[in-house]
Amino acid sequence: MRISFFLLIFILVIPLMAQENEKLSWAENRVLSWDDFKASPKKHLPYKANTNSGLSFSWNATQSNQGIELNYEVGSNFYPNRSWVKEIEEVDYLLAHEQLHFDITELHARKLRKALSNYEPAASKIKKELNALYAEIEKQHRKMQTEFDKESNHSLNKEAELKWRIFVQEELEQLSAYSS
Repeated sequence: MRISFFLLIFILVIPLMAQENEKLSWAENRVLSWDDFKASPKKHLPYKANTNSGLSFSWNATQSNQGIELNYEVGSNFYPNRSWVKEIEEVDYLLAHEQLHFDITELHARKLRKALSNYEPAASKIKKELNALYAEIEKQHRKMQTEFDKESNHSLNKEAELKWRIFVQEELEQLSAYSS
C-alpha cells in the first residue's frame, strides 16, 4: 500500500516538474508565438507581457599530454511556463518586443560562446575563471534587458524600439559564427 502511494505521487509529480522546466531553445528560423506564453499574467504589473528567458551553461574539462581540453555547452532558452501575456491591442508589435528579449538572450549566449572559444584554461583556476566569465556575461545580459525595457518604455516608445531591433540584429549578425 505504501509503495503504491509513493508510486502514484511519483507518477503525478514528475510530469508537473517536467512541465515547469519546459524550455524552448533559441533558433533563427523559429520565432515566439503567443501560444508559447503559458503562465498566468501578473495583473499587478503595469506591462502587458513578460518573457522569461535565460542562458544555460555547462562544461567539463579533461587533461591529457596535449593539455586541458575544455568542452562546453551554452544555451539560450525561453521558459513558457514562466512567461505570460495579458489581453493586448497591438498583438504583433508587442510579440516582436518579447521576441527581442529572447534575441538579446541569444546575443549573450553568442558572446559567452565567443569568450569560451578564446579561453585558455589553467588547471588550477578553471572553475573560478569560468564562473567569473559566465557571471560577467550574465551581468551584461541583465543590464541590456533592463536598458532595452527602460529606453523602449516596455515597447511604448516605438522609435527607441526600432533602434534596439536594428542594434540587436546587427550584433547577432556580427556574432553569427557563434550561433547555436
